[in-house]
Amino acid sequence: MKINCMERNAKIYVAGHTGLVGSALLKNLQQKGYTNFLLQTIEELDLTDQKAVFAFFEREKPQYVFLAAAKVGGIVANNTYRGQFIYENLQIQNNIIHAAYKNGVKKLLFLGSTCIYPKEAPQPMEENCLLTSPLEYTNEPYAIAKIAGIKLCESYNLQYGTNFIAVMPTNLYGPNDNFDLEKSHVLPALLRKVYLAKNLMENNWDALRNDLNRLPIEGVSGNDSQEAIQAKLDKYGIGNGSVEIWGTGRPMREFLWSEEMADACVFVMEQVNFEDLKPQGKEIRNTHINIGTGQEVSIRQLAEIIGQTVGYRGTFVFNADKPDGTMRKLTDPSRLHRLGWRHQIDIEQGVEKLYNWYLNKK
Repeated sequence: MKINCMERNAKIYVAGHTGLVGSALLKNLQQKGYTNFLLQTIEELDLTDQKAVFAFFEREKPQYVFLAAAKVGGIVANNTYRGQFIYENLQIQNNIIHAAYKNGVKKLLFLGSTCIYPKEAPQPMEENCLLTSPLEYTNEPYAIAKIAGIKLCESYNLQYGTNFIAVMPTNLYGPNDNFDLEKSHVLPALLRKVYLAKNLMENNWDALRNDLNRLPIEGVSGNDSQEAIQAKLDKYGIGNGSVEIWGTGRPMREFLWSEEMADACVFVMEQVNFEDLKPQGKEIRNTHINIGTGQEVSIRQLAEIIGQTVGYRGTFVFNADKPDGTMRKLTDPSRLHRLGWRHQIDIEQGVEKLYNWYLNKK
């Protein structure tokens, strides 16, 4: 493996720097001494606008790019906004990757998702199981967009000699996570639901109203009536002494603290090149890198960990009429381990860290 550290004063563009992934990347880069960042909010630069993206790259000439911008969500959002998920993600990544090539970017890191792997993939999932069988239906559009991003990076490397690397993080959680109950992923959504249920059970309406004022649920804020708030909580399965969870609770999931994901990404950007990832033989494919823990927990176990962390004394009700999604999604991080990086934060410690962040964010 050839050491190829980025220059500390190099121009670095972090696309999506305000989100869960991008904010963790930016923080890690700053901690490592990088200082010259190109940062654009969605209001300043619409990444689905090809003309605007090309103009930005031509004007600013970034040397390194972290492509963390994406339209993301949980099982409900993925299944509901199927057209938006495939179109917007394709637009964002196509625009940035092509602009990076055209403007001589030294290195680009594209962040995908482990939902790229088949629904019935062998467990744990190694990189070579990509495109071996059908995808999970609920997030198929998003997964197809991410697969296209992997192949775009791989194909540009092979045709144009670029150094674009794709990484596939497992389920992430951490600071700046999305706690919108309609659109968030399972862990932050469940943590917030349990927190709200705890306060409802304890009749702590000050805490409930403060939470909804900070992040209203479908337009209902802490300024609304108690009846309106309770009706909205009921819709999301948040009762007085109970929390409803979609599915059976049996699916197994792997979770990685977002700041550790960021550390792995910067490690790859500094020390790993496309040449290090090319397999032996004529066909060069599946050169992406899984970023995960190699450890899994059931949704039921996750609920119990969150309940214990929050201090919730109610029950969990599993609605088996709702979809479970993929039953297992465990990554094989062996390739990343061989390259020299391993995770440190396990799920119990991570849930506690996220809960403390959520409380302090209020």
